[in-house]
Amino acid sequence: MKTLTPLAPLPRLAPFVERIESSTPAHRDRAIDGLRALALLAVPTGHWLLGGFTLDADGAVHNASPLSTFASFAPVSWVLQLLGIFFLVGGYASVLSYHRRPGSPADWLRGRVARLGRPVLGVTAVWAALIAVLSAAGVPQDTLRTGATLVVQPLWFVGVYVVVTALTPLCVRAARRMGGWAAAPLLLSVAVVDLLRYGPYAEAVPSWLSVLNILPGWLFAYQLGVSWGEKRIGKRGAVLLLAGGAVLFAVLLVAFHYPASMVGVPGEARTNSHPPSLLVLALASAQSGAAILLRERLGRLLARPALWAPVVVVNLSAMTILCWHQTAMLAAAVPASYAGALPGLTTAPDSLGWVLARLAWMPLFAALLILIGRHARVFESPWRTAGPARRAVAGVLAAGFAAFALGLT
Repeated sequence: MKTLTPLAPLPRLAPFVERIESSTPAHRDRAIDGLRALALLAVPTGHWLLGGFTLDADGAVHNASPLSTFASFAPVSWVLQLLGIFFLVGGYASVLSYHRRPGSPADWLRGRVARLGRPVLGVTAVWAALIAVLSAAGVPQDTLRTGATLVVQPLWFVGVYVVVTALTPLCVRAARRMGGWAAAPLLLSVAVVDLLRYGPYAEAVPSWLSVLNILPGWLFAYQLGVSWGEKRIGKRGAVLLLAGGAVLFAVLLVAFHYPASMVGVPGEARTNSHPPSLLVLALASAQSGAAILLRERLGRLLARPALWAPVVVVNLSAMTILCWHQTAMLAAAVPASYAGALPGLTTAPDSLGWVLARLAWMPLFAALLILIGRHARVFESPWRTAGPARRAVAGVLAAGFAAFALGLT
């Protein structure tokens, strides 16, 4: 399937679907790819739905969130926060790849890191050049910082994913010794940190302590995936994950008053996602249990070529979607800012009308992502023609863009 072209126009759909079906190996686990595609698509959907813009008096674009007004929309974030599924599937796929590797563990890890790093380096280098061009063209600095922040925002995931991938050998050993319970110490670690930062002595706890939740918080679902790949989690374990995660989720919301939103809300003192709180792990547990239980049914569903084809396209375009979906939204919003306030695009997300208008804009965002992806997908392929000098230049540009986005310049 490597010869297929992701995010490309499909002039004749039936032959394209047939081509994908005929090139799919019989042993391919379609359910795993389907779960990954679902988690991938939830990222742009969530950012496009839950991220808004406003204009200041100078016409500059600023971030705004509908969750500040519509607190009742928080359950939407429970559905769209599928990073637990992504890490679960990532752990499952990594352990299989690790066992089948042709070279050393170091070679395997280098290959994984390169596949993740090239698209990130590409998008940040391109945006470094765009910042210079747009600034010279008179685009307000506040607009450029808003855009840079949004582009960098999803890329934290790549760094975390690289770290947990590097821990695959340790995760395999833990899974073989403890089975599905190998993830329990990670959950306990996050619970202890949450107790310290939100408990009765929270005022005496340094703010940096929350950082300790980053690794165990996201490694939790990855470890579950590794244990699943090692065949140490079956249906009984999946039921326990689903039921236990759902109960813990409800208790944390009702009894311990965790924020209901799975994403940060401007003005709120507490957040569940940066770094992950125990509520994120509870949701990941319930999602992981449901995914394991639904695997066979999903696999049968994706045996239909018409349903399987889009799953393949999404998987082949995974890093392109992750790295460029915010750019697609900005490609609509920044030019529109010169036309004034457009409902659902550059107006405050504080009414039901905004929600309906934003839903109407989303097909345009998707079309722009497809258009951008046709050119940006080159960053997902090995850079065979890029010498050390070009790579160094790309690295410098990427570092400059990161500094700009993080407010260091």
